[in-house]
Amino acid sequence: MEPEPFKLERYFAEYEFNVRYLLSSSDCDGYSMNYVLSCAEHGEMELWNNMTLGYTDSLGHPLLRDAIARHYNTIKREDVLVLSPGEANNFTMQLCLEKGAEVVCMRPAYQSLYQIAKSMGCSIRYWEPDDQGVFNVDDLSKLVTSRTRMIVVNFPHNPTGYYPSKEELNSIVAIASKHNTLLFSDEMYHKLVHDPALLNDSLCDLYDNAISLWGTAKSFGLAGLRIGWLVTHNKQLLQKIAHFKDYYTICSSAPSEILTMIALNNSERFIEVNLEKIRANKHIFASFVEKHPELFNNYRETNAGSTAFIKINIDGPTLNYTSRLVQESGIMMVPAEMFEYGHSHVRIGFGRANMPEALAAWESWMNR
Repeated sequence: MEPEPFKLERYFAEYEFNVRYLLSSSDCDGYSMNYVLSCAEHGEMELWNNMTLGYTDSLGHPLLRDAIARHYNTIKREDVLVLSPGEANNFTMQLCLEKGAEVVCMRPAYQSLYQIAKSMGCSIRYWEPDDQGVFNVDDLSKLVTSRTRMIVVNFPHNPTGYYPSKEELNSIVAIASKHNTLLFSDEMYHKLVHDPALLNDSLCDLYDNAISLWGTAKSFGLAGLRIGWLVTHNKQLLQKIAHFKDYYTICSSAPSEILTMIALNNSERFIEVNLEKIRANKHIFASFVEKHPELFNNYRETNAGSTAFIKINIDGPTLNYTSRLVQESGIMMVPAEMFEYGHSHVRIGFGRANMPEALAAWESWMNR
């Protein structure tokens, strides 16, 4: 299997560390090591101070898996496997799919959620939003058949910020369970829900044949730890993935595991801070939209996640527009082409503290 180049990641590789403003990042500002350790409780600091840099448990530190399990309703330590998010996605698809298998995936989407299956020769059917950015569950039901091997969802959704209601989520489970279809749920933005009353359970808590992915990169602002985890009641599948991991990373970084444990056990000091920043930046961006009605078309405020996918009124493709923007102003903005989804949208990220400065620089560039 040789997948196509990862357009979004290649785009970030070109610009991410060479520009002044990142206006399309899906992660939040990273926390410092000092901040993370300041959140540690006595037992966690003891683990940190006594840590040795040897191999770690290939399934993940038992106390880390306990800390992960506490963020779910029906999950225990044995239902958790720690690995990098990229591994989790790749391994699951390689073990569960084969050439010709039918897969239903949301689009636009993070490319690996469909590209791995596509590169394996699977038949991909895309669940796409309507003009308001809403993914209609009735549309999903028409795409899923008795031949569908896997349904791939991502809530909160990157890049649109879409988040289903509890009723819609239950309908998705009903569609999957009708054919006992495996439901792969990318939940990397889990708990980044702007109104806590709207927060849904993880899909692994709602459906035994679901496998949920979460990690430190988005919700916690700790992308540099490179830690993620898969959670499922499907123990046979989890064991297969664990065996597959033996041929790759084998185990995780010892420092990253303990730092992740600290973040999970003190999650409000990470997730809530990020949510406050996202809410504030959403308000700032809404004011920016009001000042420039000629540029924005049908802007719809999101209720979850750290991004929005916004249609802009310009002449020509968004890739041309964003290329000029980054070269002339030092502002990196991700165009629709990086999601292989038309030429009219850009992704906006709400997780960076310098968003007001970035918007001011964008406005100055437009005025020039």
